[in-house]
Amino acid sequence: MAVETMRAVRLTGWGEPVQVQRVRVPEPRGAELLIEVRAAGLCRSDLHVMDAPAGAFDYPLPLTLGHEVAGTVVGAGPDADRSWIGESVVVHGVWSCGECRNCRRGRENYCHELRPRADGRLRAIGNGLGHDGGLAEAMIVPSERFVVRTRGLAPESAAPLADAALTAYHAIRTNRDLVDGHSVAVVVGVGGLGHLAVQILRALGAGTVVAVDPREDSRDLARRLGADRAVCEVADAGAGHSTADVVFDFVGSPATMESAARLLGPGGRLVTVGSGGGRLTVGKDVGLPSGWQVSAPFWGTRADLEAVVDLAQRGLLSVESTAYRLDDAVDVYDRLRRGAIRGRAVLVP
Repeated sequence: MAVETMRAVRLTGWGEPVQVQRVRVPEPRGAELLIEVRAAGLCRSDLHVMDAPAGAFDYPLPLTLGHEVAGTVVGAGPDADRSWIGESVVVHGVWSCGECRNCRRGRENYCHELRPRADGRLRAIGNGLGHDGGLAEAMIVPSERFVVRTRGLAPESAAPLADAALTAYHAIRTNRDLVDGHSVAVVVGVGGLGHLAVQILRALGAGTVVAVDPREDSRDLARRLGADRAVCEVADAGAGHSTADVVFDFVGSPATMESAARLLGPGGRLVTVGSGGGRLTVGKDVGLPSGWQVSAPFWGTRADLEAVVDLAQRGLLSVESTAYRLDDAVDVYDRLRRGAIRGRAVLVP
């Protein structure tokens, strides 16, 4: 980039609102790539980081937020593959070690080097989560391992693929054996992730998709995106289908988790993606069906991100998003906190 400074959305203190500041444009070193940011999505995980008390995260401050990033590679360090320059990309936000046993299995989103410290503090994961992210005019990625070509997708549509779509896809893909023409799949919460889950389930051939959301406009959106039914309450999802094969809970509140567990049929699975404070007591003797499973998947792999980009390129996955100016970040985060944003909010530098 020709300029020396740029705007960036920075967290300067724990529990404080973000600020739009001017900082130096980073210079790529070693195998690093410099990304000129075209769009960056906002996520409730950002609010979790902003609201955390000092000591909860092992992150240095100030920190540029933004872990849903699409842009163009405009620079490369001396050890990087310069053929990436000029490519439109989306950034994979899990900056794994590439060497531990999970990374070697292709499960880099469960990299052992990214696990919490012994004292419980959460380590840096990737851009916007411990390392400077993409709510800026430019950002650095450590190497080409953390970018995926978007091949013509609009940046505003590509950015939310990095988390909202990737997280939903990984949750569904890891339960792929229950997603077929016979399956009854329930999506709880038709928000930034849930509206994408409905489309992914439909693209992967789920027999019946039931969406749950108390908001009428979200239920209408779910039906438009391919849900067979859309209901207000989790308990209502069983009407017409006495049990579900798999429930994807993108809310994760006490009410949704308890109700979702009661929907499961024999061999059924509850996949908890949302972090709404829910707790579930599990055991052989608590009335759950035979063969139940409960899981809490995290984000997704680079291969999952490639698959999500492919679905979007084939027209099988579209993001409901609203674009805002980078300078409006403080106001947009406030709207996100109040639940006043439909789908995904994307900031465009």
